[in-house]
Amino acid sequence: MSAISDSIITATGLGRVFGSGDTEVDALTDVSLELAPGELVLLRGPSGSGKTTLLNLLGGLDRPTTGSVSLGGVELTTASEDVLAGIRQKEIGFVFQSFALLPVLSAAENIEVPLRIVRTPAAAREARVAELLAAVGLADHANQRPYELSGGQQQRVGIARALANRPRVLIADEPTGQLDSGTAAQMMALIASLVHEEGVAAIVSTHDPRMAEYADRVLQLHDGKLAGSGAGARGRHAAAEEQPPRRAETAF
Repeated sequence: MSAISDSIITATGLGRVFGSGDTEVDALTDVSLELAPGELVLLRGPSGSGKTTLLNLLGGLDRPTTGSVSLGGVELTTASEDVLAGIRQKEIGFVFQSFALLPVLSAAENIEVPLRIVRTPAAAREARVAELLAAVGLADHANQRPYELSGGQQQRVGIARALANRPRVLIADEPTGQLDSGTAAQMMALIASLVHEEGVAAIVSTHDPRMAEYADRVLQLHDGKLAGSGAGARGRHAAAEEQPPRRAETAF
């Protein structure tokens, strides 16, 4: 794993309240975290623990009731809608549980959509789409539409689309939720590989504890609060590799 430098996303004291009065619900309470380039953070917790709420705040899709989120020094909490839209288009890639592919477009055309939105020149678009199709193992499926692809293949297209504009942050909300266990493991391995290769700061939510095998760090969310954190399997492996060899003791 490449060395992790300064954080890209910093969240401080995040709280999100829905409703008011007797219907008020604290979906998130005093959550603080940082995401660094080339780091895959797994967000674990049962349904209703606040995972999606937290991801929406980190991605600028919602604003917190309390606290703040900054991305690359830009304060998302107070940014205008136009600024947030630009950040979401260029700085953040989203992967959804439902795949969210456009059914009338081919795999290549779906990946190309974010590039068209930011008006990337045609030659650069074609090159980036071809690069990503190869990276996710779908070079031979470029012209197939979503209904012609398996669930795992559709999610590969979704991952490629999320990375099309070379975002600094990748946010994935239960990206393996509709996949069988074998395909889910393949998707997490693919996300981990691409995150480290492209130096993206990624946070992925899941309720599946087996996915910790692919993470550098694991955060546990419970009832809207961070209940714990620790190194994932990749993080532990990297830490072990960085330890200097122990000096052999000399017997007298």
